[in-house]
Amino acid sequence: MNSNIQQLVSANKAIPAAWRVFAIASIAIFMSSLDTTILYAGFNNILSSFPDSTAADLSWAMSGYSIVYAAMLIPAGGIADKFGRKKIFTLGTLLFISASFACGAAPSVSWLIVARVFQSIGACLLTPSALALVLEAFPRERRSVIMGAWGAVGALAAALGPGIGSWIIDVGGWQWAFFINIPIGLFCIWQSLAVLHESVQPRAHMRLDLVGMLQLVVGVGAIAFAIVEMKSPAWNSYELTAILMLGLVLLASYIPWAKFYPEPLFDLSLFKNKTFLFANLAGITFGIAFSIMFFSFFFWMKNIWHLSQSLAGASVMPGPLMVVPTALVAGKIASKVGHRPLLITGTMTYALSGLWFLMVPDTTPNYLATWLPGLLLSGISVGLVMPSLSAAAMFGLPQKDYAVGSAINHAARQIGTVIGVSITVLFLGKALLKPGDFIPTYSIHIALALITAMLCIPINTHPKQLANLTQ
Repeated sequence: MNSNIQQLVSANKAIPAAWRVFAIASIAIFMSSLDTTILYAGFNNILSSFPDSTAADLSWAMSGYSIVYAAMLIPAGGIADKFGRKKIFTLGTLLFISASFACGAAPSVSWLIVARVFQSIGACLLTPSALALVLEAFPRERRSVIMGAWGAVGALAAALGPGIGSWIIDVGGWQWAFFINIPIGLFCIWQSLAVLHESVQPRAHMRLDLVGMLQLVVGVGAIAFAIVEMKSPAWNSYELTAILMLGLVLLASYIPWAKFYPEPLFDLSLFKNKTFLFANLAGITFGIAFSIMFFSFFFWMKNIWHLSQSLAGASVMPGPLMVVPTALVAGKIASKVGHRPLLITGTMTYALSGLWFLMVPDTTPNYLATWLPGLLLSGISVGLVMPSLSAAAMFGLPQKDYAVGSAINHAARQIGTVIGVSITVLFLGKALLKPGDFIPTYSIHIALALITAMLCIPINTHPKQLANLTQ
């Protein structure tokens, strides 16, 4: 009895320290998430700064980041486990803010794309190490609540990104959308030196799977290229079909490679866990739908309703702001009933939000009546789905796989982002837009939401399941 009391007292004392770890890790994740949403908001402004470039060219500043992020994130998780999560977290943050400066100083789209690649490597290093530090700081039974709060951090960045980014772009130019990362990152590094404790998961051998990384980068890149260039006169349908098939073949070829290579990019045995498998498949489809929806918002506000940059950014904020409280409540509910009910409810609601945007808004700006209801509906949906998918993917994984499992989950979402951006640029990346141009994007949004709902059915994270795993 006395031993149990002592353990309880010790656990309660450890919680404030754990929340300090959470705060520092959240600052870095907030910074990297903020940068993504700012770029959505500033896409048209950046494009106008480089008149010799097309929307398809500039899309690679977004897609190149996401592709490299998806490929590098998985080995980065292993690097963090082996060499120290605090050390890699600090290094990643430093690289991210250095590359942010290079992005802001870019004299051309090509320079911007290269700088974004290095920025993504920094984000790769800090993201899985940050989550691994947080998960290790808290007891296992609080994971659903913590993951809900973790998802809310990214959601808050998504909510503030359009407004902050649009205001920064209006005041100082799009370059400051990147320069803003520098003071945030320096503060994060300063605090991490005092607050974070080193954490390692030793590995006897570790080699970078360069072939596996190349398969993922070229495979996803080929698929994105085929989608973006689908309407380009420079490529015919046969050539683009061949490029698309090449991408699919390269991705599929990873399966035999992973079975042959001693230390592949990621171990396929992780996917024997049904919940992990379907949570990541759902992460891809929902990631496509989310990036299509979010990117399309700015095209509508700027090109159909002709709002200023600041108004366009502010008009998008209420939806993501709904994600934060929803994610926090969802985490508490999931700890009692599991994530499946939240995921099914959220994805079906997300389909309804797509239907709203498809059917209701028109060329006459009427924000409160025709836009805000759909925006709030989508925000609630994302709050139910995104953090729940992240938590479900990590559910049941042993501690040694936290960083790698988190990396795979983030990579799946980034692959979805690449495809979603490519689809959006394909349909909306032109000078003159009309409401009918948005029909394909919102139709795809609805279809993918329904597909995600079906993929969530096999997910089982009920607390009883956790009890079985720990026995």
